[in-house]
Amino acid sequence: MATLRPGYKREGSMSAEELKNAVASGSPKSDTKEFLDDAKVDSSATVVNGEVGEALDPSNLLANGKERPIETALDYATRLVSLDDDPTLPVHTFRMWVIGLGLTCFAAVLGQIFYFRPQTVYVSQLFLQVIAYALGVSWHKLLPKASRGRFWAFLNPGPFNIKEHVCIMIMSSTATDSALAISVFAADELYYNIVPNYGVAIFTLLGSQLFGYGIAGLSRSFTVFPTYIIFPNLIPTVNLFDVLHRSENSENAKRLRFFWIVFAAIFCWEWIPVICLAKRNSPWVTRIFGGSNGNEGLGLFSLCLDWNYIGSGGGSLGALFTPFATQVSQYAGVALCCIIFTTMYYKNTWEAQNYPFLSQLLFFENTLILNSDYSLNETALAQYGIPWYAPSNAIYYLGSNLAIGASLTHVFLWFGKPMIQAFKDYRTGEQPDPHYQKMLVYNEVPLWWYGATLLISFGMAMATCYTGNSQLPWWALIVALLVAMFVFPFVSVVYAVTGFNTDVQQLSQMLGAALVPGNSQANLYFTLYGSNTVIQARGLARDLKLGQYTKIPPRATFMAQCAGTIVGAILQLIIMKSIIASQRDILLAVQGTNIWSGQQVQSYNSQAVAWGALAKSMYGPGRPYFIIPLSIVIGLFVPVPFWIAHQFWPTRKFDQVVTPIMCWCLGYLSVGINSSVFGTMLIAIISQFVLRRYCASWFRKYNFLMSAGLDGGTQFMSFIATFALFGGSGKAAVMPTWALNPDQTLYNYDYCTNLT
Repeated sequence: MATLRPGYKREGSMSAEELKNAVASGSPKSDTKEFLDDAKVDSSATVVNGEVGEALDPSNLLANGKERPIETALDYATRLVSLDDDPTLPVHTFRMWVIGLGLTCFAAVLGQIFYFRPQTVYVSQLFLQVIAYALGVSWHKLLPKASRGRFWAFLNPGPFNIKEHVCIMIMSSTATDSALAISVFAADELYYNIVPNYGVAIFTLLGSQLFGYGIAGLSRSFTVFPTYIIFPNLIPTVNLFDVLHRSENSENAKRLRFFWIVFAAIFCWEWIPVICLAKRNSPWVTRIFGGSNGNEGLGLFSLCLDWNYIGSGGGSLGALFTPFATQVSQYAGVALCCIIFTTMYYKNTWEAQNYPFLSQLLFFENTLILNSDYSLNETALAQYGIPWYAPSNAIYYLGSNLAIGASLTHVFLWFGKPMIQAFKDYRTGEQPDPHYQKMLVYNEVPLWWYGATLLISFGMAMATCYTGNSQLPWWALIVALLVAMFVFPFVSVVYAVTGFNTDVQQLSQMLGAALVPGNSQANLYFTLYGSNTVIQARGLARDLKLGQYTKIPPRATFMAQCAGTIVGAILQLIIMKSIIASQRDILLAVQGTNIWSGQQVQSYNSQAVAWGALAKSMYGPGRPYFIIPLSIVIGLFVPVPFWIAHQFWPTRKFDQVVTPIMCWCLGYLSVGINSSVFGTMLIAIISQFVLRRYCASWFRKYNFLMSAGLDGGTQFMSFIATFALFGGSGKAAVMPTWALNPDQTLYNYDYCTNLT
């Protein structure tokens, strides 16, 4: 996908006021269509009448009569996403709020319970999207219709529509992941015996969650509205909304049948265990080719047929929807990762052979070098030495920091001018994006709403920093928030354009350690406000773009997200306190049980200890891991050679090298199940190269819908299997040992030697 060059203009188009008047006059559809006909930013990139499944504009055809491939951001925005809209559809219905708040409570409670379970399970957006559709359609069919009277018209105003559906998903999806503040509260209670009261905890939650919303709202002119902001992982979701609610024509009805067939087929397939056989007695074969078990090996040339791992819900970015340039950069980084890991282990760099080939542990004994309050014992450190990482894990941290620096320079070089132009277009009312133009019929969220959100959440954060015993000085809180505000536009644009999600948690931990050294408690809170703020802002920007794609009134999107965040955060806090009160000893244990585990809290606290108490000893100048924080500075220069090369050879595609993800993938294989990597690469080549270039019509109509079906069916199966077989209900089923389930004391699932 080429870099967008903004500046396309429209002639003879309506103003925003004229468009609103057209809607008010009672003929929004015809006038809006005429407006879009006039407002086409590129006639070669439009779909007739705005429907993805309908016939193409003739200018989208090649000389041989076939459809031209999807190449640019404008193609994504206008040929994969419907431009159709009906501004008269109701949004704030009783049905929307009941189902939305109900699913928000469901997602918050279940997500928080699974935060303290040994099984990593998420309530996915696709799962909520399908469940919300089933509930909404059932509501309409089972309750008396609006014709029965005013009361029934209030309860059941008509068919379940796309605007209600999108608002429900936005509201409920905000509560699917446990808020980062919950990790802080859990660590405080379990390891520091600090128990904030409900009032302080709730305001800390809201302050840390909502500040990011203010940032995203104030910067939406260049992080949401422009055409180059596509959010590739939204395309399958939007395609699914389209076929569920716009299946009146035969083409969309056919696409809807295709989705349900794929959904059902993958649901059945995922119950079948599949393995790849390998040489059983070679440790090096396990390290290089193994990958079916966690931390087993690099998974080189392994073929994984489990969509849990090769789909967007697994370790990949989403082979079917992530732009090809992003994936090529990703797998170039993975190739370097394989070379670096094996070379370091073979050469015994950083004493690699003294530690597991892949491990996320920090190898030291707490009781020896840390005091009871988790501060550093200098005398013990001098006697026993500093802790060590497995080199593969150290490279992961190094690559993550390289990616942060590369993201800043990458966006500045390739998207600096488009971002400035987008801001100017917004100020002058000339933003040419066709979806943005369709949104002019709705009242925009005033800037002061987002400004007020920013100030109120800042006040809550500042007040609770002292009342909650965070040990974080007021000036350090301000620095954390300013860093988040600076970093957000860069990482958000990288995410929106390439699909790559830059993790800024390491940056926050390092800065916190530098500003408030030797204090792991303060590091917890600095990371909360420095990292979580960016995560929340990025989430709101993505939801605002979803609203723009599906034509949801901006104020409805804002209200849905805020309602879901507030309700979900309060419920998560209540569930967390209940679980800690009843399962404290188990959560403190290293292993936990098959029902409860404190592994995620332990990991978060361990990182705070490493940076808060040990930063100077491990990462300071002259120390073994000084290269890790220094890599942020090094990363700033990584994109520069590619940018210079593009100036001299503009046709050689140097502008399509995504340096942030290439850097991040230097440590991509350091954790988890890696058997999916090679298979995901093959799927990416088939989908984003072969089908996109040579089967353009099929790719446009079915590729992203297939992604939604595969992800949705897999996640639905995983949800059921978690409760039925894997201990989600409290008791795991013991599966018999046989050919497709080998004895784990001898072999991994792929029959490679078990090295542990």
